[in-house]
Amino acid sequence: MSTSPSTSPSQHETARVYRMKTDKHLCPFGLKTVDLLKRKGYRVDDHTLESREAIEDFKQEADVDTTPQVYIGEKRVGGYEEVREYLGLSVPGEKETTYQPVIAIFATSLLIGLAVSWTASDTLISVRMLEYAIATAMTLLGLQKLQDIESFSTMFLNYDLLAQRHVPYGYLYPFAETLAGILMLAGALIWLAAPLALFIGTVGAISVFKAVYIDKRELKCACVGGNSNVPLGFVSLTENLIMLAMGLWMPLKLLIL
Repeated sequence: MSTSPSTSPSQHETARVYRMKTDKHLCPFGLKTVDLLKRKGYRVDDHTLESREAIEDFKQEADVDTTPQVYIGEKRVGGYEEVREYLGLSVPGEKETTYQPVIAIFATSLLIGLAVSWTASDTLISVRMLEYAIATAMTLLGLQKLQDIESFSTMFLNYDLLAQRHVPYGYLYPFAETLAGILMLAGALIWLAAPLALFIGTVGAISVFKAVYIDKRELKCACVGGNSNVPLGFVSLTENLIMLAMGLWMPLKLLIL
């Protein structure tokens, strides 16, 4: 199998693709492979394997275990990930660290904050817009954790100081974060939402700071759920500090306004 990038599509104009397409299953990686090759300038000779017998015959003849399989010129390149590597594109590993989930949540939250602010007060930039955005981020982050509380609580136990002393706290945390976010978004029951955010934000900030900056541990953050590859560090600490700040600001605002 070749893993070196192709020099140019003009030298290997045609790519032969063998992919699964039966009545019961249409291989998504096959579709992605065909699309990628076309976008990169290759003429695709698309061979669909439309029965279990055809699939097994191809695997035996080509001496491969999976489909799709791509041939460029006389070389077998392999499946979708091998094609990406051959074309010089990134092939992220399953365990590779990434900030993409956090960036997606915070960017979406900011846009929702802007949209709600515009609808509610005909203005984009305001203090309330920031409140909407942060409260939305808290809600979305809580939702990520609620999808698989068991996995979240397991990862959370790696670094949260309170959860290590009282394991049930790891199960309660996602509910507290989500509830605080929703209440702050609505501007309701601040007497409940603010202490919740202040408490979990303070405990979280202390826990992350100790794990990362004192103990120098390299851990994954449970902030976007228990199966995330987001590294524990500055982003996690900032998240907790912002939550802590919201817990202080929301009741203070009621007193001064």
